[in-house]
Amino acid sequence: MSGAAFTVDVDLGLSRYPITIGAGLIGDADVFRALVPGVDLLVVTNTTVGPLYLEPLRAALPGRRVAECVLPDGEEHKTQATLGAVFDVLVSQRFNRDAVLLALGGGVIGDIAGFAAACYQRGIGFVQVPTTLLAQVDSSVGGKTGVNHPGGKNLIGAFHQPLAVIADTATLSTLPDRELRAGLAEVIKYGFICDPVFLEWLDENLANLLARDPAALTHAIARSCEIKAGVVAGDERERGRRAILNFGHTFGHAIEAATGFTSYLHGEAVAIGMVVAADLSHRLGLIDASGAQRVKDMLARAQLPTAAPRIGAKRTAELMAMDKKVLGGSVRLVLLEGFGKAVVSGRYDARALEATLAEHFG
Repeated sequence: MSGAAFTVDVDLGLSRYPITIGAGLIGDADVFRALVPGVDLLVVTNTTVGPLYLEPLRAALPGRRVAECVLPDGEEHKTQATLGAVFDVLVSQRFNRDAVLLALGGGVIGDIAGFAAACYQRGIGFVQVPTTLLAQVDSSVGGKTGVNHPGGKNLIGAFHQPLAVIADTATLSTLPDRELRAGLAEVIKYGFICDPVFLEWLDENLANLLARDPAALTHAIARSCEIKAGVVAGDERERGRRAILNFGHTFGHAIEAATGFTSYLHGEAVAIGMVVAADLSHRLGLIDASGAQRVKDMLARAQLPTAAPRIGAKRTAELMAMDKKVLGGSVRLVLLEGFGKAVVSGRYDARALEATLAEHFG
């Protein structure tokens, strides 16, 4: 195994899996021998990541039958049609229930490959090999899989936990700056909702993270995975506390859907959503004005967008009503009661929400 690699365990009670983090893992045959079972493997990747990492990944899988499915890159391709292309390869290769999918790429690839694994022959194994910061700290962990629908983000999907997550931090060297910043949005989220000590560390190390300091990035990834693993372990199916991980996401998903999943990266939309959620938390008297401003300022320092597109308050509300966190007709929102303390509530002053939507979305 590559030097300096270490593991965070996700323990779900009846099952568990490792998140292995380190540099140079994708080309390490020992890592894949230990963590990836089976002989028949399908690597699902995209046109951007494939040319960079398919060859070293194949070299780490000697003696296996490895097929490839290379999908177009971009959130706009996270659709049922693209999902069908994965099924087509599985069927054409005559793969059975002992086949394993490897998701090589960012969050879109992980979600599509994981959903395909959940559905094919009623469920086969898959391994996450995330190559973006956002995927390494968030989407590859926890078992959420799915595709988008024109009516909303991730409306069609399933919970299907991976067999393992192999996070090669060396892949971040090829990540565009915009993608790195989008991943930082999810990292900062963990500080806001769970860990004020981590938030202070992030405040002090933002410049190092933006400069891709290896030690800083590794610590940020490891702590983010530890936080998410702990939350998921207590609420695998998001029936309770796990929903705090969606801080900023209800507003962010509305932004993504309203702009056709092409104008904002997921992390960018979530950053804006966190600003909106912090403002609403202030309007509801949960945090003071300086707290809401700190959320905005920190995200701005991370070079993330903080101003919402003027898509209209009514359209935003309509899209929020299709969010998966809606129960009994009430949109449950993740709000801040302080730094490191988030709550999920469907009981709030509707007028405060209306005023917030009008202020930010027009």
